[in-house]
Amino acid sequence: MNVTTRPVDAVSVNPTEALAALLAPDLAATEAEIVARMESPVGLIPDVAHHLVDAGGKRLRPLLTLAAASACGGGGEPAVKLATAVEFIHTATLLHDDVVDGSSLRRGKRAANLIWGDKASVLVGDFLFARAFNLMVETGSLRVLDILAKAASTIAEGEVLQLATTNRGEASRERYYQVIEAKTAALFAAACEAGAITADAPDEMVDALATFGLKLGLAFQLVDDALDYGGLTQSLGKNTGDDFREGKATLPLIIALERAQGEERLFWQRVLARKHQDEDLPFAIQTMRLRGAVEATLDEARGHIADAKAALTRLPEGVIPALLANLADYVVSRLN
Repeated sequence: MNVTTRPVDAVSVNPTEALAALLAPDLAATEAEIVARMESPVGLIPDVAHHLVDAGGKRLRPLLTLAAASACGGGGEPAVKLATAVEFIHTATLLHDDVVDGSSLRRGKRAANLIWGDKASVLVGDFLFARAFNLMVETGSLRVLDILAKAASTIAEGEVLQLATTNRGEASRERYYQVIEAKTAALFAAACEAGAITADAPDEMVDALATFGLKLGLAFQLVDDALDYGGLTQSLGKNTGDDFREGKATLPLIIALERAQGEERLFWQRVLARKHQDEDLPFAIQTMRLRGAVEATLDEARGHIADAKAALTRLPEGVIPALLANLADYVVSRLN
């Protein structure tokens, strides 16, 4: 039976958990493939890779690949291999990111570069990129290879663009969206697009799912950046302030700077120039809330979610598209 026709209530359950339950066989096969493909006779490689992969990631990107394939009537081995490739690309970028950013925590654990060093983290990231390309080739689809290869190069471009922007202390909406589309949304889009292609879906469905992934990825990053300043609540997570400490020009900061009054503008300019202290974070959060910067960021995220859900209307009705629409709403609800 095509999983898109199963009688599951798409509204009353957590959409991520519901998708995982609905796609359980392919998701379990993907987990097994991830473990198998991380193996190497060089023991340091699986040690570093397992440290991050086993740290409790949501597997959102591979889940999107499997869901897109299922929504188009596909699934099985080709989708599983691409879902694994997508997870490896994501994991590789996280390993590289932590080196570039000097991060101390990742998914609640010490960052791999603090345990094994920068060189090991970068090289294991390279290994995972290579494994991802092995998996793409095994599908025998040049179209899929082209899509995911472009996504990998786009992510790298986004990293370099963000580094250049941070070093110059720039704060531009246009540049910010260039960065998050490259660093985050491109892989969301490619994950969905590749899944649809494995199912031999018509171009209209492939394009619809790619658009859904792109818009979902933009909203996902906007929410993450808002959470760095505590979201809409007073409770702060243990990683709150990472972007602030690094002087990253995320959208909440850009909006706060646009709306700044008096000494606030000088404060945010010092943040961008990285001439601030960790002790300045409470004032930054207070100012963010005073100027409505987080709420405005959420409004932009909601706009992208509306676009993502509109793209899904181009697909035949079914449980998978319904859950994907709920997943889009769930992404924004993390801010509350």
